[in-house]
Amino acid sequence: MSIKLTLWVILGIIIGFYFDVAPLLPLLTMLVLIPILYWVGKTQRRTGFPYFEVVTSLITLCLGVFVVGISMGNGMPDHYSKKDLNQEKVWHLKVREVLKPNTFSNRYITQIITTDDEQAFGKMLLNISVDSMVKQLEVDDEFLIYVKPVGIRRALNPHQFNYKSYLEKQGIRHQVSTNYAAIVKKERAPKTLFGAASNFREHIISKLEEKNFGLEELAVIQALLLGKRDDISENTYNNYKNAGAVHILAVSGLHVGIILFILEFLLSPLERLPRGKTIKLILVVLLLWSYAFVAGLSPSIVRAVTMFSFVAYALYLNRPTNSFNIIALSMLFILLVKPLFLFQVGFQMSYAAVFAIVWIYPKLQKFWFPENIIVRKTWQLLSVSVAAQLGVLPVSLFYFHQFPALFFISNLLIVPFLGLILGFGILVILLALIDYLPQFLVDGFNSIIHLMNFIIGWIARQEGFVIKNIPFDSIQMILGYLIIIALVIFLSKPKWKSALVFFGGLIVFQSWIIWNQVRAHQKETIILAHRNRNTILLHRLGDSLSIITSDSSNIGSIATDYTIAERIQKINTSALQNSYRIGNKKLFVVDSLGILPLEEHLDYLLLTQSPEINLERVLDSIKPKKVLVDGSNYPSLNNAWKATCTQKKIPFHYTGEKGYYVFSLKKD
Repeated sequence: MSIKLTLWVILGIIIGFYFDVAPLLPLLTMLVLIPILYWVGKTQRRTGFPYFEVVTSLITLCLGVFVVGISMGNGMPDHYSKKDLNQEKVWHLKVREVLKPNTFSNRYITQIITTDDEQAFGKMLLNISVDSMVKQLEVDDEFLIYVKPVGIRRALNPHQFNYKSYLEKQGIRHQVSTNYAAIVKKERAPKTLFGAASNFREHIISKLEEKNFGLEELAVIQALLLGKRDDISENTYNNYKNAGAVHILAVSGLHVGIILFILEFLLSPLERLPRGKTIKLILVVLLLWSYAFVAGLSPSIVRAVTMFSFVAYALYLNRPTNSFNIIALSMLFILLVKPLFLFQVGFQMSYAAVFAIVWIYPKLQKFWFPENIIVRKTWQLLSVSVAAQLGVLPVSLFYFHQFPALFFISNLLIVPFLGLILGFGILVILLALIDYLPQFLVDGFNSIIHLMNFIIGWIARQEGFVIKNIPFDSIQMILGYLIIIALVIFLSKPKWKSALVFFGGLIVFQSWIIWNQVRAHQKETIILAHRNRNTILLHRLGDSLSIITSDSSNIGSIATDYTIAERIQKINTSALQNSYRIGNKKLFVVDSLGILPLEEHLDYLLLTQSPEINLERVLDSIKPKKVLVDGSNYPSLNNAWKATCTQKKIPFHYTGEKGYYVFSLKKD
């Protein structure tokens, strides 16, 4: 029953999020349906139409719409979006999460308390210019700031990571930018449990920094045990990603699951006492949440500990058949409290892996149960790894477009010892906190982490086994899960129906790929992309892509993102010219040399590399139908050109503001 209810809540969250449904409508609907549910429950017979189940499903669906509406603030009178955002205001903000800084700014997720002394609520992204002389803000810090919020900038290039959509799925739609001097910090701001956990984690890190750990080793220790990945180098992170072991660097379900089973083993003697199983359950849950506190109560660790608290209850009941219902119940609980977790990749992959392990792992053990204990333990580890990988494979390909074929080697070499590493690490943390950490333990743990990094690096260097740039869309993801489910069912109990579903899924999956390839061969597109200090034109013809650019060394991920999503097979690069014909239209490029066209009535005038021209005279002389400006120009020139075009009533498109421009190939 809990599985069905969870599915209806998930559907309600999706409907509420994508259709921006205000919470009042589903609330009124639930109030109407609940008395009907009571009446139906009293009168419905065992046979006949299942009215009770239908009404229950509708109430649960409305509950999903309601909770996501509350979380997003849709239609709520006190939500900050109901205020006038077109002018500067005094915002009273509270730091809720410290994000990884970028080159230019420190970033925070903040909770809105008031705006111009009026009560308000919601979340906002805060960017503060990097200043090495000032200490960063911490969780629970409160401050006043006088700014005007701006919307999150959408993706400026085709198929680029959509940061705007990513933040919207966390309930964040606006951001403010400032510097530390413009902030009025509030003294003695109220503390929360999250702030205390974050401060305690930073205290632990400061204690570890006093010891003689290597820089890379300390960064991995922070990620492995405390969930802080900010200090991990890009090279180390890529090694773990290419080796299929990046989950080790995120304190999530794997770590909490291992800690759960360590606690189950260590506390098992309590079962001999009266009510010992209940005492053990309470202690296990308390210790899991204590670890979550040590790890800073980040969203991922809270999610994982909540899930495994329910798993601990399932182990307490000792009824394996209830595992699916208990896991679904944990998902239902999390989504009712934090509905936007549904859209987070970590949430999706965690539950996909857990469901797959619970379902597929026992079947693999029934398929083969070796008598030799070493072979059996190896097979069990491999079975868990394969089951988890099958569970996350479609969603992983959809988000990351790569498959580490040697994932089973990294899991076989690392995961069996991860329990010992975590246990050793927790001991190191405890001893560091009481200033009683001997140097030989520091050296020993440092050597273990160094060895783990070395093994992961060696696996990652086998580049032939890392399959990258795999085109995989949402339809393929859905079909992929259908094929995996049908295959497991067929191998468990071979029947014609499951075989037909499996082979039918394969045929549809392959047909979708072929249809996309056929469609790709019929496409022609010309795009002006956005890139700072560069001009990039993308000319896609069938499965070929021509990159026309003024600097081939400064393309970034634009071409890669485009080729993966559009299934491009061939790429070539050429230098930017001054004049092009696009269909029956003319494009002229004015670069830093300031060479102007001789003809009049151009369709497109592209300004690049900050040419020193009088745009008003140029517009009067050549009369272009549209002016295009890319990211290679000075911002001050862009603003001046925009004002000139507005005055002349000529359409103006700046890629840094409106994103990439797609040229029309239709003939007039």
